[in-house]
Amino acid sequence: MAESSRYRRVSALKSAQDVRQHLADLDVELPLDDGILTAPTSPLAASLPVGDGLVAGNRFCIHPMEGWDGTEDGRPTDNVRRRWRNFGISGAKLIWGGEACAVVPEGRANPNQLMAREESRQGLAELHELIFQAHGERFGETDDFVVGLQLTHSGRFCRPFSKARMEPVIAHHHPILDRKFHIDAEQPLITDDELRRIIDCYITGAKIAHDIGYHFVDVKHCHGYLGHELLGAHTRPGDFGGSFENRTRFLREIVDGIRAATGGGGKPIAIGVRLSAFDFVPFMPDPDGAVGNKLGPGIPEDFSDYLPYDYGFGVEASDPLAINLAETFRFLDLLGELDITLVNLSCGSPYYNPHIQRPALFPPSDGYQPPEDPLVGVARQVNAVKAIKLRYPDLAIVGSGYSYLQEYLPHVGQALVREGAVDSIGLGRMVLSYPDLPADVLEKGAMTRKLICRTFSDCTTAPRNGMISGCYPLDAYYKDLPEATQLKELKAAAGE
Repeated sequence: MAESSRYRRVSALKSAQDVRQHLADLDVELPLDDGILTAPTSPLAASLPVGDGLVAGNRFCIHPMEGWDGTEDGRPTDNVRRRWRNFGISGAKLIWGGEACAVVPEGRANPNQLMAREESRQGLAELHELIFQAHGERFGETDDFVVGLQLTHSGRFCRPFSKARMEPVIAHHHPILDRKFHIDAEQPLITDDELRRIIDCYITGAKIAHDIGYHFVDVKHCHGYLGHELLGAHTRPGDFGGSFENRTRFLREIVDGIRAATGGGGKPIAIGVRLSAFDFVPFMPDPDGAVGNKLGPGIPEDFSDYLPYDYGFGVEASDPLAINLAETFRFLDLLGELDITLVNLSCGSPYYNPHIQRPALFPPSDGYQPPEDPLVGVARQVNAVKAIKLRYPDLAIVGSGYSYLQEYLPHVGQALVREGAVDSIGLGRMVLSYPDLPADVLEKGAMTRKLICRTFSDCTTAPRNGMISGCYPLDAYYKDLPEATQLKELKAAAGE
């Protein structure tokens, strides 16, 4: 374990050859081109069929954001509209969900999350119109612009009515996560009947998206939220736990319902799935590694009493610090049986092992110092996605975890696409600081250095402490808000 200051910063690497040498020193493999190619020769400029007759015009994708800046009844505000306008002008041709939209009020990750409900229909329609208008004004046409909406229930990590208080809805008892997040061992599980009611709400949300004109909906199965937790519900009794068939019933019933509800008299809305393809045991700050107010590096929570580890998905039961893709492959086989070809791959959870899911040099306020060079985490995701893509060549696969590559994100992205290791390069927090990145890469073959995300994690620390979403260090819009001062004071108190 080491402090983040011990790791060499990507911004200090002056050339692609420097990056290659650094990767070799880490014993990490990542393909890397020497320069950034422009359209039309860049692999990132190639169009991508994503299923259901949809074709995205290039290989950049914007991941769904989990905004903390809507209204309390799930409608967009000016801050949300600004973010969606930025997505439209970004140059990315695939917008994966745009926003994480809760299907029930009690399933929100925060009290200001957007919702896919009848009362918020008008707001979702406004965002749809806005993003297409912005893209058309910037690029002249929208025929190859594919936009979806992510449908979600936050499950164990619900915080629906107070930014300061979680109100968890759990699918099974996880002894480590229950302890970590102060969940009583006697708390009842969400019932099968309640799950069926939520399934109906997913179907309603998809019908609203279809009526508005969104191209697809994402049935979210990642990051420890309800869909993902059900995949690991090995110990749950009843229709939604135990066997693989039961643990995937939630997905299958949602998909069947969406197609029945949106297919009458025409073509049903397309469906994608964002999946945590693998997981690790939860991590915690090393109490012996803290320096002053600074958190210690991440170490695994003690799992010795919980072997075999029956609480995860895509993780080795005998060693929950190792990936096992056997059930991931079964899940992807199931998607094939369901005629779902659009898949966005992530991993782990930002709540309990953020260095796995979101490699960064600087942790969020409730995290820990990186236990490894973040490039190791990038490579872990890249290589897992490559293994999946090689096995499933007919899937349109979006990858995640690239932001820490910083200046060299396009160099790695275009190499990965050329080699067939992934189909689309997904961007999340990077576009909060630099929304024009895809356009700059494809039009100029260059990036604006001062806008590149340096993974300060303020976009996570701020909402975790009740502030609105955004890039406070690099986006002038957020620098001038009162929350920017509040965030600086919070970080200073934490020794950052």
